[in-house]
Amino acid sequence: MRLATRAVDIRQAFGESPQVMTEIFQDGVNLAVWRRQLPAQVEDFAALLVNLGQSVGDSRVLEVNEREAPQLAGFLPEAADLHGYEGFVADVSWLIAAYTCLLGARRIGLRLRVLEGAMCPRFHVDHVPLRLLTTYVGAGSEWLEEGAIDRANLQHAPVDNIQRLKAGEVALLKGEKWLGNEGAGLVHRSPTTPAGERRLLLSLDWLG
Repeated sequence: MRLATRAVDIRQAFGESPQVMTEIFQDGVNLAVWRRQLPAQVEDFAALLVNLGQSVGDSRVLEVNEREAPQLAGFLPEAADLHGYEGFVADVSWLIAAYTCLLGARRIGLRLRVLEGAMCPRFHVDHVPLRLLTTYVGAGSEWLEEGAIDRANLQHAPVDNIQRLKAGEVALLKGEKWLGNEGAGLVHRSPTTPAGERRLLLSLDWLG
């Protein structure tokens, strides 16, 4: 049985160009995914970074301006000597700039983490306005389509309705604090991964 939805149908947008990210401004769109392929140099560096261990990563709050390139001084100093470092930093910087421009943001929270196991294994919605996620290595985040979701009982979500992002794809996830999106945040979770398998995840949050 199909569950009732809001007056505006909830849907997702996908595209091969970064232009698809602008679709997140449409009413009812709670996920926009740029289906990109990672440049080989970035992919190779990310694999090297994961092999350095779980302690590698970066977390910071950035003061940003859409008219200036983001400042990433001291980013991943433990990996600065690895082949492909400059290309990887340039990729992260481009994503920050695109996110900044899209939202007209002034402050962004950045987290780059090597993860082993599921960080958030239960289906949930984010209580933020809009989060950018991209997985450089490993399985991407899992999410649920609307229609068969019982939002009051997410721990019993149907397993045949689970979708998964791919490594390299860039996703914008609309949360509960996006004006007009209350009760329609994307339902998602960290993927279940085999023991010992690591992921490299970048997240950006709009802080103001």
